[in-house]
Amino acid sequence: MAATDSSTENDWEEAPTPVSPTIQEPGTVTTASLQALQSDGQRKIMDIADRLRRTGLNGVVSLPQLVVCGDQSSGKSSVLEAITEIPFPRKENLCTRFATEIILRRDPVPTIKIAINPDKNRPESEQAQLRAFNRTIEDFSQLPTIIGDATQAMGLEQVGAANSRAFSRDVLTIEICGPDRPQLTVVDLPGLIHATNKAQTEADKELILDLVKDYMRNPRTIILAVISAKNDFANQIILDHCKNIDTKSERTLGIITKPDYLREGSQNELDWIELAQNKNIYFKLGWHMLRNRADTEMNSTFIQRNETETMFFSKGRYNNLARDSVGIDSLRLRLSQLLLDHLKRELPSLKQEISTKLQETTEDIERLGERRTTISEQRLALMKVGMRINDIIKSALEGHYRDSFFGCVDMDAPVDAGENLRRFRAAIQYLNTRFADDMRLRGQKFAVASGPGDDDEDKAEDDAIKQALEDLEDDDSISFIPQPRQITRQEAIVWAQKILERSWGSELKGDSNHLLISQLFWEQSQPWKIIAFEHVSRVARACREFVYAVLKHSAPAEFVERLASLSVDAALASALDTCKQELQKILADLARFPLTYNHYFTTTLQKQRQRKHEKITDRANKASRVELHYNYAQHTHYDPTLMKKAMAESIEQNMDKFSAEEALDKQIAYYKDELKYFVNVVAKQVIERHLVEPLPNVIVSRLIIHQLTDEDVQYIAAEPQELTQQRSFLESRKEMLEKGMDTFREAVGGLRR
Repeated sequence: MAATDSSTENDWEEAPTPVSPTIQEPGTVTTASLQALQSDGQRKIMDIADRLRRTGLNGVVSLPQLVVCGDQSSGKSSVLEAITEIPFPRKENLCTRFATEIILRRDPVPTIKIAINPDKNRPESEQAQLRAFNRTIEDFSQLPTIIGDATQAMGLEQVGAANSRAFSRDVLTIEICGPDRPQLTVVDLPGLIHATNKAQTEADKELILDLVKDYMRNPRTIILAVISAKNDFANQIILDHCKNIDTKSERTLGIITKPDYLREGSQNELDWIELAQNKNIYFKLGWHMLRNRADTEMNSTFIQRNETETMFFSKGRYNNLARDSVGIDSLRLRLSQLLLDHLKRELPSLKQEISTKLQETTEDIERLGERRTTISEQRLALMKVGMRINDIIKSALEGHYRDSFFGCVDMDAPVDAGENLRRFRAAIQYLNTRFADDMRLRGQKFAVASGPGDDDEDKAEDDAIKQALEDLEDDDSISFIPQPRQITRQEAIVWAQKILERSWGSELKGDSNHLLISQLFWEQSQPWKIIAFEHVSRVARACREFVYAVLKHSAPAEFVERLASLSVDAALASALDTCKQELQKILADLARFPLTYNHYFTTTLQKQRQRKHEKITDRANKASRVELHYNYAQHTHYDPTLMKKAMAESIEQNMDKFSAEEALDKQIAYYKDELKYFVNVVAKQVIERHLVEPLPNVIVSRLIIHQLTDEDVQYIAAEPQELTQQRSFLESRKEMLEKGMDTFREAVGGLRR
């Protein structure tokens, strides 16, 4: 419906107003019956729809409206003219090549405004050009010229001209204001085409059909289906479309025109009268019959037209028709009540629809984030994103998982899998633990079997490692790390002896070269470098995946790749490079001569020697034990000679083997000491210091953002053109919807007064 600004309570009072002579066609006079569309109840309700329409909501929600449609030459324009008493030009079908929206508004100042509402499928430049078409006239005699200009603006040249478009999906809006005008909106649609010709192509036929159907599908549209008595109603396709679209026939009012062309007393006339009586094709709103001006009566006034129509329906069979179903005066009364009932029924659902769309639009705007059109807005938006990222990363490093970012735990996925990686500290702890296990199980080149210096705990540990290695044989994730070679104690001594023989210096025989332990340790710890670098790579991948998850959660989608390319990827790469350099330094330390100040080394070595001595003594005791029997009793005796002999036999005569065994024991003790150190220093000094702990300061920190140039900020945070357009569209839509809700609150309050 058309909208009007009822600024005072007096605007809702029903009072006859003199007809304004300034906007009438010469020779025409408005009839008093036009006031039928201005009852007090309808005026107030129509005011709501009128004001809603003026907010622009008709492009957002379906507003109640009257739509005049029918086949070509069915008399639609005459019906529209009779309802509104506005003389429309008929030259070359100027008003029927596009939809024409006639908006009648009550206003103290009589005006006629013409504008174009462009087809939304047109390019934006063309839409802007058509929106700029605005004309104001003071007399209806100027209307044909203005409509002609609008037709050309739409790109519709003379009908039948070469390459000309016959019809358009643009809408011509004619807003007519005056103190005697009802608040009403009526849409006149182009007539449906039956047959194509040079001037009306098949494409034109489909375009008009789609256009008409779009209007008819609006559930808040009252369809005024116009059919001509000059043609059999079974052949008029508008009725088929009404049946298919308004399936329950609840919002269609049939209007029969040109009954004066029927032969009086004929069966054909009787058929049309029965149709008008709703006996043939049933519409819940019924049928209405009009007798409009003939071609020879175009210069008659509306008063003369109405008098001729009244006289026509007072004769013959037409006199038997109910008076409320014939003539323009009764049609206005029907439309008045029809519109009133329709609006009362539709306004509650319309209000709910506006409220729902307002909420959806607000949510859409919120999803776009803050406006970012200027450098200051862009830098501020980037700062907010950086703060959000920084907070999440810090919480993740501290193991505080309260933010919504962290989500729920996936019990079926590994700790370091993508599903759980957001709980970053837990993932790092898991990876460091896995690194420690890899070092314990695969860090040694040779898995040496237990020797005389090992206690039960050492043996149990060796057995556990052996079993774990067997279980890891099918683990592809560390398949590049060779399995430790299982060797016996004697094989390990041979290995040490061979290295000893190839490392002789100026030392005495039986005294190992100080480089021997180094050589043994370096060879035994060969896998450490591979395992450590693989651990660094795993953690680096976890850091990258975690940071990207934070970015995608905290920043607009268009920020992520730009931030990554400009800052994040470089920061992660730099951290990884520094991390590897630190690891190389630690590995270089291990390549120097063995060095330790941890008493664990000497304690372990002394315990090994003590256990070996205890085992030698135990063997000597067993060898010198003699069982004697006397006085019918068994007595145990230890022979000192046998004990000395056994102790002497335990002394290793092979000087190289003795040195190799001593060096092997020292290497085993030193390896255990260094293994613990290496695991800890890699976890703390390499992983934590260079990869994990710096993340809050190198990934979109406040300092990083402050150092960005304006060009960098614009590259990262500037809104894409389509986003700016979408924001503008949504904000405009929100503004219209908010005005609509305000209108409801104000206007409904007026109804209660």
